[in-house]
Amino acid sequence: MATDADFVAYVHEQAGLGDALRYRKMFGEYALYLDDKVVALVCDNRVFLKPTDAARALLERVEEDAPYPGAKPHLVLDEYLDDSDTLARLLRVTTEALPRPKPKKPKATKSARKKT
Repeated sequence: MATDADFVAYVHEQAGLGDALRYRKMFGEYALYLDDKVVALVCDNRVFLKPTDAARALLERVEEDAPYPGAKPHLVLDEYLDDSDTLARLLRVTTEALPRPKPKKPKATKSARKKT
């Protein structure tokens, strides 16, 4: 079952982070980006936060599950979706704990490919 666009829009609104939080459709599901870092996946209408010690410290009860078969376990945020403050805090501390994304390598031009 793929995630409904309405559900991911609801998660975005609940987080209250405005334009800093973006989402992008990927393989029928969604990735949540905060400050250009992937912080969570939304799969089957469930939110899976990348696991960090900082996020674990904010959770009373930690539930982990894989967002898709073969994936590493993530923190499941189902019970925190209606708590905007906690949801926003979890996304922020996760972003702070994750490394900056590696810069993308520039694509080779056609003339550069012909020379090799």
